Parts: sequence; structure tokens; C-alpha cells
Amino acid sequence: MSRLSIIIPAKNESAALRALLPQVRGLYPDAEILVMDDGSTDDTRAACDGVGVTCVSAPYSMGNGAAIKRGARAATGDVLVFMDGDGQHDPRDILRLVGRLDQGYDMVVGARDWDSQAGVGRGLANTLYNWLATRMTGHVVADLTSGFRVARAEHFREFIHLLPNGFSYPTTSTMAFFRSAYAVAYEPIKAAQRVGKSHIKPLKDGIRFLLIIFKIATLYSPLKLFVPASVLFFLLGLANYLYTFITEGRLTNMSTLMWSAAVIVFLIGLVSEQITSLMYVKQRD
Repeated sequence: MSRLSIIIPAKNESAALRALLPQVRGLYPDAEILVMDDGSTDDTRAACDGVGVTCVSAPYSMGNGAAIKRGARAATGDVLVFMDGDGQHDPRDILRLVGRLDQGYDMVVGARDWDSQAGVGRGLANTLYNWLATRMTGHVVADLTSGFRVARAEHFREFIHLLPNGFSYPTTSTMAFFRSAYAVAYEPIKAAQRVGKSHIKPLKDGIRFLLIIFKIATLYSPLKLFVPASVLFFLLGLANYLYTFITEGRLTNMSTLMWSAAVIVFLIGLVSEQITSLMYVKQRD
């Protein structure tokens, strides 16, 4: 078996870590376990002492995605395992996820069922994200935002520069793997209720998650977003022209404005497609 590096981002999760870390160490005695402390003000470091776990602390909070990136850089294993430090993920599921890599996959994501969602609102939002990502990629995306995943280290590190410092690293990494033709699989899991208070703020993060919808499209294939928008502007201009021609016998400025917008949006889509393609060119030494 390839050496595992288990990366656990944590911010003020010492209560959950005291129960989680001994369990992870007992199940995977040979694995490298890294707790990426994102500027915690509690005793997170103390929770790591005495259980053979390395705690890498940041001087201030940089975000969940930043902790993931720092962990991926610091890890020495061939397979990277990412799991939350809030007690939601069962470390016994790691073996099932890693086992799928042996079937030829490059990343395996733990897919939560409806009962594992943190509330109806979050469940509906995740269902929308999954549907949109499925339509964009042409592959079934069972859980776009799950933070419980395993990936081949060499492939994951190709996309570190694309990952945001915030909470949407699962979305970005999933779309990057699909875009680069790396095989992605989903393994059903049960997620428990988190220990402690969530760091997600409904209003602020609700707007941020709304932006994820557009990010999904632009990360994978911008033309799939811009072409429908361009067609919509063209049809609106055409409809306005037909109406004004029938009623007034003339072409109005509104129709030409709509058609101009259609052309501009389409050209922006073309440029975005080229930029996106360049983003996924593998970095060479």
C-alpha cells in the first residue's frame, strides 16, 4: 500500500480532535498525520501532543483552503487523505476510499446522503451544486462540496495554485480533476453531526456559495455558461425587433443593443475558454 498522509485542517476544533486523533492513529499507525492549525486560539496543539500527530500552526487564520494547500505541500505520502477536524468524518471510511484508488481512480470523494446534510437549506444547496456540476461535466457528481476525499499526491499538487483560500476547495479540486481527465469516483459515507459550532455564516457564506455556481461553470467550460447567455440576448433582441417592426415598422436601438451584447458575451466566453485551457496546462520543470 502507498504511504498515506492524512491532512486535517482545524480551527478551534480541540474538543473534536481529542476524540478523533487517537482513533486515526490507532487505525493507521504507519500513516503520516498532519493537523493544519489555521490560527486556532484554543489548545489545538495540545490535543495533538502525545498521539504521534504533527501539528503545523499558522500565525493567523488564512482559511480552510489555505490549510489544505499548506498540508498538501508538507505531506510526504503518495496518497493524500483530507478529512475535517470537527468529528463529522469516520476515519474507518478511509480504507474504503483508498481502496477505490486501486481500481484506477485518481481521486475518490466521500459522498454524503441526505441524512448527513447539515440542515435542509444546506442539503438543497448541495443538491443544486451536484446537479449543475453533473450537467457541466457529463459525469455524475454525487457530492461536489464534500471535504472528505483521497487523491494521488502528484495529481492533487498540480492544482494547488487554483485552489482558493476559503471553503470552496472541494469544488475547485473536483472540477480541476474532471477538466484534466483524471478519474474521479464517489464512495457513499455517513457524516455525523459536527462537534462545536460551525464556522459558516449563513448570510455571508450564502452569497459566497451562490458565486460557486458561476465558478463551477467557469472552472470547467466557460462556453457552457457564456453561449446560452449570448443566445438569450440574441433572442431578446430578435423578439424586440419583431415586435417593433410589426407595431412601428422600424428597428429600435434596444434590438441593436441586445445583439451587440450577444456578440460581446460570446467573445468573452471564447477568451475565457482559452484562459481556462491555459490554467490546466501541467506545470513542467
